[in-house]
Amino acid sequence: METLQYRFENGTRRLPPTPQLVGVVGSGNLEVLIEPAALDGACAIGVQTAAVGFGPIWEAVLRDFHQRWPLADVRIAINDVGATPAVVSLRLDQAVASMLGENR
Repeated sequence: METLQYRFENGTRRLPPTPQLVGVVGSGNLEVLIEPAALDGACAIGVQTAAVGFGPIWEAVLRDFHQRWPLADVRIAINDVGATPAVVSLRLDQAVASMLGENR
């Protein structure tokens, strides 16, 4: 297992106060927990992954997510068992959409 931590500053979009959990750990998938947190306008993302050595890929996927959703005062926890970058992006977008009450 590898633990990765990322922080993206200067977010502009705040989410409702209700945490959301999307996805299922298992079968090459992952789960995402997204919740509000007092982070001085930042978005903090922690990743627990079974796929060791993919930090640069995680950073690229998460940076792309933050460009799509410049979240502020949000903490995201990801538990991964080997999901592809496309699945990671899908689950992150689903988590935000779920918090906003959007169907995706």
